[in-house]
Order: sequence, then C-alpha cells, then structure tokens
Amino acid sequence: MRGAMIYAPGDVRFETLPDPRILQPTDAVIRTAVTCVCGSDLWPYRGAEPIGDPHPMGHEYVGFVEEVGSEVTSVRPGQFVVGSFATSDNTCANCRNGFQSNCLHREFMSTCQADRMRIPNAQGTLVATGEVPGEELWPSLLAVSDVMGTGWWAADAAEVQPGSTAVVVGDGAVGLCGVIAAKERGAERIIAMSRHESRQRLAREFGATDIVTERGEEGVARIRELTGGIGADSVLECVGTAEAMRQALHSARPGGNVGFVGVPHEVAIDGQELFFSHVGLRGGPAPVRRYLPDLVHRVLEGRIEPGKVFDLTLPLDQVAEGYKAMDERRAIKTLLTP
Repeated sequence: MRGAMIYAPGDVRFETLPDPRILQPTDAVIRTAVTCVCGSDLWPYRGAEPIGDPHPMGHEYVGFVEEVGSEVTSVRPGQFVVGSFATSDNTCANCRNGFQSNCLHREFMSTCQADRMRIPNAQGTLVATGEVPGEELWPSLLAVSDVMGTGWWAADAAEVQPGSTAVVVGDGAVGLCGVIAAKERGAERIIAMSRHESRQRLAREFGATDIVTERGEEGVARIRELTGGIGADSVLECVGTAEAMRQALHSARPGGNVGFVGVPHEVAIDGQELFFSHVGLRGGPAPVRRYLPDLVHRVLEGRIEPGKVFDLTLPLDQVAEGYKAMDERRAIKTLLTP
C-alpha cells in the first residue's frame, strides 16, 4: 500500500509501506474511501510536538471492509464503515459509561492517510451504514469520524441546551462542526469567534447568529457586551492554546460550562480563578463512538452536512500539499482521495 509518513517538521512524504494485515482476532482491514488532514496533525508538522522516528500519519477514515478477524461479527467484508480516531471494544466499564475514547483497550489510530489500514478493536469501533452511501455523502461521513464527533462532544461537554447561548472559540473544522452541534442541540444564539471571512460565511451557514472578530480580552469584552454583561451559558473551546482557553473560561457566565476539545498546548488553569468563577470545565478526547450511530443517521438523512468543512480536495499522493495548504491557512481542511 501507499501512505503518508512524517520525517520532520514540514516534511511529509508519500511512500510505499507494508500492507496492513490481521494481527489480532478483533482486527479488521479496510480500503480507504476518503481520508483527510486534521488540524491536530499540524502540531507535529509545525514542530510544536516531537516527531521522533519517521512514522505514519492520519486518524480520520471511512472505507470498505476487506477482511475481518475471527472475533469480528459486527461488520463484514464489502460493507461501508465509519470509525473513530480512538478505537474501543465498546464493552468495558469506560465504554459503557460513554467514554469510549478512554476504553481500557483503546488504541489511537495513526495510519489513516493511506489507501488501506488495519483497524484494532474493529468489533466495537466500526459502524456500518447498511447500503453503500452515495459518494457525495462520503466527506460528511468522514467528518463524523473526528471533527463532527469532536464538535458534538464540545457542545455536549459544555451542556448546550435548547434556548441557550453558546460561544464557539476556534474557526477550524472542529469549531465549525461545533456550530453545527450547538444548532442541532437547540441553542438559540450561537456566537462564532472568527477573523476569516470564508470561515465566517460557513459558520453562519451552519447556524451561527453572531460573529466576533476580536480575540483575547477584547473578545471576552465583546462576548460580555452581547450577553448583557453576564457571559454565555456554554462555551466550546476548539483550539488548544493558552489564549483560547483563557478566552473560553472568561466568556462563560457564572454557572456556565466550558467544553474543551482542542488538544492543550502550554495550557495552565488557575485553580483560584476557576474556583471563584463557578464555571464548569470538561473536555478530553472526544468519545466519538458514543455519537457515531446518531451522527451517521443525521448525515444520511440530510440533516447535517459537516463535509462542507473540506474546502480543498487532493489526490492522496499530494498529501504533503494538503498539509502545506492548511498550515498556510489556504484551506480549512484537506480531503484526500485514494
């Protein structure tokens, strides 16, 4: 097979790699329908995370089952499937409590920018669509495997309720999907924080009622102004930087909630400040598997179209250009086709 390898910051290559095969009876091998580059992939690409030895990249995927291990009965060869970036058996205590991304047998996917891949814990991780969906739905189903599931988790963790006011910090693919999630969960007012016109337009299409271009304390002041000086009921932090976290915490009202799903980098939280703010804080890797059946159904029914976050489509062998375009903010998210 062929797939992406990262060697150093800014150095992603498309190479011939060993074919995936069944290693455990709970494995499956799938053929990629479409895959993509994630915003979190840019952390090592930009040198913000150590790379170590060259290794494969990618954790978002949809595809066709080619082979299954002897213990996999939930899917069969030929089916179109959607999975999560965090694999899970979907039966352990953590999975039963709804936190499949903390499964006791969890493995994080990291080989998905390729034309085929091995899926550990396939029995609990993969969800089949029944019939093979039309290719026009593949981008949205791919979004469900991470960014839509993560945006939904941000809204869930922030306890977005019908009639509430939600703020979304971050206008990348996750933040934009967070706007969809807030809308679907019934928020009456959705304030998207964005400085980029193309992303502002998409945020409004997805359901944002207001756009705030200011950042930092100026952004917080604007949120306060829009909410009568109180702050928002729910804030979705979809970036992972210290500034974004401060902005999120300061934008929530007393008794409000922050859902943080951006992978934290140099984020430190002041315990005294959090204590006296009465703001609730919850986050972590999204338990995408919890939401997969519902989100897949919403896509197939045409209720949501998160695939619109893909504004650049390239052949898989041009994956390096996909990284570069996102790094230079020429693209929100790159779709890769085998």
